[in-house]
Amino acid sequence: MRRRPLIFVLAALLALAVSTVAWATVEKQGNVLVHFEAGFSPQALPRERPAPIEVTIKGAVSTTDGTHPPPLDTLEIELNRNGQLYTKGLPACSPSLLQSTSTSQAKVRCGPALVGHGNFKADIALGGNNPVTATGEILAFNGRRAGKPALLLHFFGAAPARFTLVVPLLIARRATGTFGTVLRTRIPKLVNGFGSITQIDLSLGHRWSFHGKRRSYLSAACRAPGNFTQIPFTFARARFRFDGQPAIRATLLKFCRVR
Repeated sequence: MRRRPLIFVLAALLALAVSTVAWATVEKQGNVLVHFEAGFSPQALPRERPAPIEVTIKGAVSTTDGTHPPPLDTLEIELNRNGQLYTKGLPACSPSLLQSTSTSQAKVRCGPALVGHGNFKADIALGGNNPVTATGEILAFNGRRAGKPALLLHFFGAAPARFTLVVPLLIARRATGTFGTVLRTRIPKLVNGFGSITQIDLSLGHRWSFHGKRRSYLSAACRAPGNFTQIPFTFARARFRFDGQPAIRATLLKFCRVR
């Protein structure tokens, strides 16, 4: 892999991560259980030149005693510099255009910037009653915030309470080291702090034409050395915190094959 990856960045957004190097895991901290699974396709990639990929992310968060899961408060994600995130010629959306919008309204306002989609579940605790499960859709947009590049995540649910959550992940670059891309954000409260996202299923990837050439939002190569045709690589390191909980740290590993 080479240059600026975005592989599985959304996993850390929902605190669906692990405390050791892994592909899929269930991790416990206090009474919080975190389930995480992620992948990309195709896994067979060229050795020297990046090729388009699509990322899929599945995960869930729960508690051992069945109580309402704490909401995610802050996160920082460092990404391996191998791989490529390309946005030239791709329209950008802004968080203000997505605030208080439904899924269909968000598509109307920012459809050309759409780079991913999926669905989620959330626990909504209202009036001291047992939490009610809400379901909804996720849209991911190429965007900018305060003049800086960002990935904008739009969550929309309609029942039992209508809510929209827009999470901008600001993207920064590092010149040296294993991790070349850093994403940071504070997570807005869901339903005034009474809601917690508990499950996510997301696909990320988009292709378009620019200057007469087909472009891909995400692409990667498999930089296996010598005659090796398969290698493991560390693609992400995350630090994130639930309200009132110690930070959870994660390092994620994946294999690629040379085609």
